[in-house]
Amino acid sequence: MTDSPLRLGCTQWSDPLWQSALYTSNSEGDQRLAQYCQVFAAVEGNTTFYSLPSAERVARWAELMPADFRFCAKLPREVSHGGRLDADSPVLKAFFNRMAPLGQRLGPVWLQLPQRFAPASLAELTAFLDALPDEFAYAVEVRHLDFFRKDRNEQQLNRQLHQRGVERIIFDTRALFASADTSPATLEAKVRKPRLPVHALALTAQPAVRFVGGMDNDANLAALQPWLDKCTQWLGEGLRPLLFMHTPDNRLAPQLARLFYRQLQLRLPQLPSMPLWPGEIEAAQQPQQAGLF
Repeated sequence: MTDSPLRLGCTQWSDPLWQSALYTSNSEGDQRLAQYCQVFAAVEGNTTFYSLPSAERVARWAELMPADFRFCAKLPREVSHGGRLDADSPVLKAFFNRMAPLGQRLGPVWLQLPQRFAPASLAELTAFLDALPDEFAYAVEVRHLDFFRKDRNEQQLNRQLHQRGVERIIFDTRALFASADTSPATLEAKVRKPRLPVHALALTAQPAVRFVGGMDNDANLAALQPWLDKCTQWLGEGLRPLLFMHTPDNRLAPQLARLFYRQLQLRLPQLPSMPLWPGEIEAAQQPQQAGLF
């Protein structure tokens, strides 16, 4: 769906829980990526936070991803969580060298900062951003509460990012924490995910939203109503927002993305239709079992 001005996606493309729905029944590896790219226009690149993929794997991704697809890779945790931000880090240089074959498909590159990264370190952040390669777009996610008080600290952060053309990632976990579900997946997600205020702002032409819902997509869709309003506004302003759907075990994330997009189409009928899912096409083509009588 790369012809849509909204780049919609999920946290990954390889989830086996999506077989026989988003994916065909026997799909694996590269097939899943190709089928994911038929439907969605972006993906969160969480894997690069933990380790770099092989050069062969990145080259294969470049072959399978359409030119307008966006792989929003996270900078390695050794860079973001290892102490001071160091633009001369060998790990950072290895990241850009390894991801180079993706070309324009890479980005915005995400810098996810730890909760301990406070406003006192803002100068460190700006110096780091100024030293990054300028051929890529960037986005920053902060988690320290002092960046969310609508005071001078937050204004300074937003101003410094805006001046550099760097987006501030919006992480919306309100629906997750409002959920009364007690499944292990939900309880684990509530431990792992931050609970932060939500300030819906666009500092660049590519505002980025990470939405984390619960295990009930009806409730999730109700919680997404403000984002329907905001995306309608952003698209009307000519922006190209990125929106990523999470659910506790992510089984329901693709369905939630589709529900959201269909609601957005009701407001903006000019949006292209979301392509049919390969797994559902396969299921529809299977011979129907004859009735017993």
